[in-house]
Amino acid sequence: MGVAAAATLDYDAELMLRVKEGDGTSFGVLLEKHRASVIHFVYRLVQEQAVAEELAQEVFLRVYRSRSSYAPTAKFKTWLFRIATHLALNWLRDERHARGQERLDDGPADLPARQISDRRPSVEQEMVREVKREEIRRAVAALPEKQRAAVLMHKYEEMEYTQIAKVLGCSDSAVKSLLFRAYETLRARLAHMEAT
Repeated sequence: MGVAAAATLDYDAELMLRVKEGDGTSFGVLLEKHRASVIHFVYRLVQEQAVAEELAQEVFLRVYRSRSSYAPTAKFKTWLFRIATHLALNWLRDERHARGQERLDDGPADLPARQISDRRPSVEQEMVREVKREEIRRAVAALPEKQRAAVLMHKYEEMEYTQIAKVLGCSDSAVKSLLFRAYETLRARLAHMEAT
């Protein structure tokens, strides 16, 4: 690899190249840095914490197993999320027949026991906010799988169209179309919230 190519590598890609050379410490750094965001991303796709943690473990196992063939052709995060998306979408396809589309969270939202000052939201205001957040989560969860994955990467992981396209294996324009349809669906489903 030339000096110019090496200079353009992101730090994660450099770490992964060290892993390729047998540096286990660099793999630990990558795992520590990205584990939480991978679990969070996968959870938002599969809607089950235990499954998200198991799939995230499989993501990093695949990263480690692929170390000898790793080539930094894209950002490390793009490559990582491509693996995570693939595993999550496969799990959803496999589990689709066994479960309903809509899930409720396990427990009630934690609400403040009392108001501390006028600046803090009241219990009622906090309850309304939590209901709205839950409604948004459900609306996103109800999107078709590829649209949901695109929205989660775009909104919550702040990935660019090009990165999302590489993860999903499609063109930038296909990502724009997926996001357009997803945001239109969300706007229609959540239009009533604008009035409140």
